[in-house]
Amino acid sequence: MTTTHDIATEPAGGEGARPRRDRHISDFTELTRMVQEAGFMRRRYAHYWTRFAVLTLLLAGLVTTFVLLGPTWWQLLVAVALAVVLGQVMFLGHDAAHRQIFRSGKWNDWASLVIANLYAGMSYGWWNHKHSRHHAKPNTLGVDTDIEPGVLVFTTENLTKTRTGLAAWFAKRQGWFFFPLLLLEGLNLHVSGVKTIFGRGPVKRRPVEIAFVTLRLGGYLALVFWLLPVGMALAFLGVQLGVFGVYMGASFAPNHKGMPMVPESMKIDFLRRQVLLSRNITGGRWVDVFMGGLNHQVEHHLFPSMPSPALRQVRPMVKQFCTERGITYTETTLARSYGIVVRYLNEVGLKARDPFQCPLVQELRVAR
Repeated sequence: MTTTHDIATEPAGGEGARPRRDRHISDFTELTRMVQEAGFMRRRYAHYWTRFAVLTLLLAGLVTTFVLLGPTWWQLLVAVALAVVLGQVMFLGHDAAHRQIFRSGKWNDWASLVIANLYAGMSYGWWNHKHSRHHAKPNTLGVDTDIEPGVLVFTTENLTKTRTGLAAWFAKRQGWFFFPLLLLEGLNLHVSGVKTIFGRGPVKRRPVEIAFVTLRLGGYLALVFWLLPVGMALAFLGVQLGVFGVYMGASFAPNHKGMPMVPESMKIDFLRRQVLLSRNITGGRWVDVFMGGLNHQVEHHLFPSMPSPALRQVRPMVKQFCTERGITYTETTLARSYGIVVRYLNEVGLKARDPFQCPLVQELRVAR
């Protein structure tokens, strides 16, 4: 297992006398200055208020359609549409949680509570705590909760310690099961949030979260079971939660899965950690809409509070900056990213790859 624990210093003399760590910090400072001077960090109030208004109208329209249709299997199409709109709602909540919408942290918090808890029925406090750890150190073992072993394993280390028998058989084929398993992710997201806000998890405004989630989920279930027969109601909920889970997983997974994973002890400056462990997804503006701007993952990780509409605009600047400094900037198409995810998970299950044998380790290896 190859790891890197130190950053080498450059030869003495001139500008190169600075420690490499100092130079790396200066790199990010310079990039930040360029980004701010270009105006990419300015707030986009019109954009976000428009998105909020459109999503509110779409949700109201879907509820109206649901009531007018009554007990018919055509409601399953409404369930699919609802899942997609709620996915877009969560993208908006994601932006608010990252302080992208308002200057005021309090306004962003309340926007997140309304959008995530009241509109989507998910816990903002639970998700924000989990997501913040991911942003601080993506793809870092023992820190990033997105790669903790569960049904799936993301490193051979986790695999050899926890999988035997049927679980080991499944792990060898886990890549093929990844997208089918996402059908359960919608339910998992709701359950995890509810357990946290009604338990002892890290929740800042627990009474508000409990009130919003109870109102949203209780009202939603009451409406569905009041209007539809039990079997049809269960089918409606199954389709809505299943499509929602696939949509969320298909939007978040391509950004980091299959990228290098590193131990917590590895010393990497912020710029290189965020760039080298993230992947952008190309494909034009339709991909921007489909993924809520998360396809510009490198830029988002470097500047989490940058409004999502600016991520596409800042991309050429960030890419050129990384190229000039020899920092690997990874991007691929959406279809290829899904293939990478499936192959990587299968390779981990087959123990065919050491996740620490990666370009990141080579790039930061100490000269000996």
